Amino acid sequence: MIFLVNLGRVVFAPLLQEFIAVFQIGEGTAGLIATLAWLGSALLRVPTGWLLTRVARHRVILVTGALLTGAAAFIASATSVAMVAVGALCMGLASGSYFVAANPFVSELYPDRVGWALGIHGMTSQLAAVAAAPLVTLVLTLFVDWRIVFVCIAVATALVTVTLFFTARSTDLPDAGSADRDLIGAIRTEWRVVLLAVVVVGATGFVWQGLFNFYELYMRTKGLSDTASKNLLTVIFAAGVPAFFVSGRLADTLPRVPYILTIIGSFTVCVLAVTVTSGLVALIVLTALIGYVLHSLFPAIDTYLLDTLPDGTRASAYAWYSGGMMVLQASGSSAVGALREAGLAYDLIFTQLALGLAVVVVGLLALQRSGRLPQSATRE
Repeated sequence: MIFLVNLGRVVFAPLLQEFIAVFQIGEGTAGLIATLAWLGSALLRVPTGWLLTRVARHRVILVTGALLTGAAAFIASATSVAMVAVGALCMGLASGSYFVAANPFVSELYPDRVGWALGIHGMTSQLAAVAAAPLVTLVLTLFVDWRIVFVCIAVATALVTVTLFFTARSTDLPDAGSADRDLIGAIRTEWRVVLLAVVVVGATGFVWQGLFNFYELYMRTKGLSDTASKNLLTVIFAAGVPAFFVSGRLADTLPRVPYILTIIGSFTVCVLAVTVTSGLVALIVLTALIGYVLHSLFPAIDTYLLDTLPDGTRASAYAWYSGGMMVLQASGSSAVGALREAGLAYDLIFTQLALGLAVVVVGLLALQRSGRLPQSATRE
């Protein structure tokens, strides 16, 4: 399920050039389509947290499967860019609700190995990101029509949702979230740890959204061929596959806040480096490094939250974090598209974004040294 959910969010990046050609739109409008998928992923996260105070986690996950199936089918029938945009928003809605329900669920299924479990869950998600560009290329080669991509997603999601329904009926599921019944009380108790996570992932994700959604087009401006540019998008996601697993294990053992700050500092340096780098070999190495470092952040943050949040606030506080960070990062691709249409070069755009992120990193490091950052959530 997580493979398909994440595929529904990242599949728009390798399709942007296709949308530009088919619908005769600019990079700003194309970027807006990708933004809507991620904005949709933000909108239902807090409402889903409220729903989880009343409905079992696995039931919410089943609903997200039905929504993703319908949204993918809707895009497959699209005859205008407006329909694609609406479908992208709906696919985002499904993904946001899924992550809010599924990540706490996974942590409760494996309470003694939270980082390990979230690492594997995230690694499976990352496999979808790796498969997105090759899947699009394969479909366009075999069928020409980009709509077939969404037909495949709709059919596969329907089958997986039905399978999950029957699996859940025959499984003894945990009830660790039974005491989590106060969405507002959760944020009042855990606001410091939630705010830290939102700032870290929101600011980093804003830069990341703009970078990966336009990475193929960006690499073309550095003189790479169309094929090499598209393959580098695969490299940046492929490097995230081991990152999820390794980082999940490290998050189980290392001091979490210093580890998280190291990750975002390293990502900032990598983005600055790519703006002054040229040549295929150097860009391949740097692309892999960016992908590994960035994707190490997500299991580290999830473990920081879900392994320390108590049963009575876990899903609700996670929903506040999840919705907050998605709102901050969702507009990254549309911002880059707008700046690009305004005439700015990609190197200049990403230099400015990286310098802005560097300011955030320095501020957080100063707070960490003064002992003002929460190292864990409140325990019962």
